[in-house]
Amino acid sequence: MNDVKPSSEDLAIVEPLNNDYVQSDQHNDVKRFSEFLAEDFIVQTPGVARNRAEFLEYIAEPRPFKDLSVHDVKIRILSDVALIHGRSTYTVLADGSEQEALYTDTYQKRGGTWVCVSAWAIAPGT
Repeated sequence: MNDVKPSSEDLAIVEPLNNDYVQSDQHNDVKRFSEFLAEDFIVQTPGVARNRAEFLEYIAEPRPFKDLSVHDVKIRILSDVALIHGRSTYTVLADGSEQEALYTDTYQKRGGTWVCVSAWAIAPGT
């Protein structure tokens, strides 16, 4: 495996995008999501795959959780693709249970701009 040292410039862009993704999810921020999701974006969670329009519609609905935070985030930049792996924790509103999820988000640099092209999560209770 080639260890490619990501540029600090790319990390300085991709890392905040990961934070924006999490905050936008927690706070129904459809506008912010629409700024960095690729037109061909796809998200997969247990039993569901959504395209960009379906995901934005879903995000507009009240969130079924609170206190979303991320841990153990690892960012790998491979040329024009960035993979972000992490673990999140949150509280399910329906029953107050604490849950944990794993996720991988994929960004691609298109026309000099990083956009999220794919998201995948194993996330019970969402």
